[in-house]
Amino acid sequence: MTSFTMSGTNASKISAMLTRLRHQMGAPAVGMVLTLVVPCDERTQYDAVRSATDAAREHPSRILVVIEREAGEPARLDAELRVGEATPGELVILRLYGDLIRHAESVVSPLLLPDTPVVAWWPGGCPGVPAENALGLLAQRRITDARAAPDPIAAIASRADGYLAGDTDLTWTRLTPWRSLLAAAFDQPVGPVSAGSVEAKSGNPSAPLLAAWLSDRLDAPITVGDSQGPGLTCVRLAVPGGELTITRTDARLATLSKPGQPDRRVALARRSTAELLSEELRRLDPDEIYAATIRRLARDGSSV
Repeated sequence: MTSFTMSGTNASKISAMLTRLRHQMGAPAVGMVLTLVVPCDERTQYDAVRSATDAAREHPSRILVVIEREAGEPARLDAELRVGEATPGELVILRLYGDLIRHAESVVSPLLLPDTPVVAWWPGGCPGVPAENALGLLAQRRITDARAAPDPIAAIASRADGYLAGDTDLTWTRLTPWRSLLAAAFDQPVGPVSAGSVEAKSGNPSAPLLAAWLSDRLDAPITVGDSQGPGLTCVRLAVPGGELTITRTDARLATLSKPGQPDRRVALARRSTAELLSEELRRLDPDEIYAATIRRLARDGSSV
């Protein structure tokens, strides 16, 4: 890995130094596929950098971490550059001081890779309408995480407000294995669903989102209940002849039960933030099912 620290710098000097570091490594041209912009704070930056660089193993990226520091200081830009840190991409940690905090986009814009998509990811707090945020305006895809909010369930329930194509949330990404397993459970006809429930640890925002998706897909009332966790633990759907259930108790394996069939053990492991981010970076087109689900959640309420 080659790294360099710059104090009191600007975007032009940072770009020139990135080129220089690449040449020093003997790799002046690297096929990076996107720019990942990560607004965060000092408290969350370590985990965010680790997740972003892990995801970059699958999606070589220029990662721009934007940290707002003391607003009362004179305007200044400090940068930490890392090239070749276990990935074929580049990492730039930008620390903004003073009035520069209000103009983060003017720092980030010159550092975006030309002719490649831009993705913005807020690992912690996020703006109310990401698409109207100065950094969000630069991105084709905007990733938030309701779980990081003080009230995660209220946060995911509010995602429909100001939604624009390209928005998504890792609360939704965490549901991919559950949704895939539930869809597969209906490959063989089981009859209409009359009602159902989703159980999860109290405050888990994925639970009302999964309930809203099920309610929207099955046209049946789906309630949300609390469990001991971890995370999502059970989905119960009332079907002719009994219940279709998926029960997970150890965050790794689940049991699928269907009327008239033997129980089946299936893999249903909880995933790391890096894995969730990698999934989102695989598709940069608008997620219409997510849009329909958060609108259903906003309409029916978080209890569904």
